[in-house]
Formats: sequence, structure tokens, C-alpha cells
Amino acid sequence: MERVVNGFEIAGVAILVIGSVLAFVRAAVILRRSASAAYQRLRQDVGRAILLGLEILIIADIVQTVTVEQTIQSAVTLGLIVLVRMFLSFALAIELEGTLPWRRASTGRTSAAGSAEPRQTEAEEQGGPPN
Repeated sequence: MERVVNGFEIAGVAILVIGSVLAFVRAAVILRRSASAAYQRLRQDVGRAILLGLEILIIADIVQTVTVEQTIQSAVTLGLIVLVRMFLSFALAIELEGTLPWRRASTGRTSAAGSAEPRQTEAEEQGGPPN
């Protein structure tokens, strides 16, 4: 089971690294057209990579605690790690969406990866006028 835990940890870190690199590349492409659009896109994409990476790392911690280290100390440590990561995820979600999760329904928004929020066209994402 330690290999499973290591696999989840490697996947979580890979998501953080690859997602961040892709976010910077995407922002660099958009930067040629609009600096403010590039900055906003970079923040959103890096935030999404961090959120997904944190979720995978939480899975690794849960698997490790349940299968590898079955002690009270490891359970308490897991609880603290999950609380910290949940707080970070919550704070990042608010930063990305600009609203509290329980207020999304009134603003028409869903999660950072959701589809209820109106999707920008390619031109709008790159700082141009809407189609």
C-alpha cells in the first residue's frame, strides 16, 4: 500500500508542477494581447492546479493513515493536515471565484471547475471584444 500512497503523492506533485507550467505558458500566449487578461487567466489556472493537486495529496494522506499507519497519532496528524488543506482549498476557491461558496447560487456561479458560470469566448479570454 505504500506504493499506492507514493503514487498518489507523485500524481499530486505532478499536477501542481505541470498545471502551473501550463498556466504560465497559456498566460504567456495571452500576454501578447492583454496583460490584465493574462494575469487573470494565470491566477485562475494556477489556482485550479493547486486545488486539484491538494485534493490528490489529501487522498494520499487518507490512504496512508487508513492502510499503512494505523495509530492515533497518525489519525490526529491526518485530521490536522486535512483541515489545513481544506482551509487552503476553501480560500483558493473564494479567490478564484470572488464569492463565498454559499453565495454562488445567488450570483449564478458554481465551483472553479463548474459550468454554470458563463464561459468566456476565446476572444474575451485573450482580452478582445466578445463575439
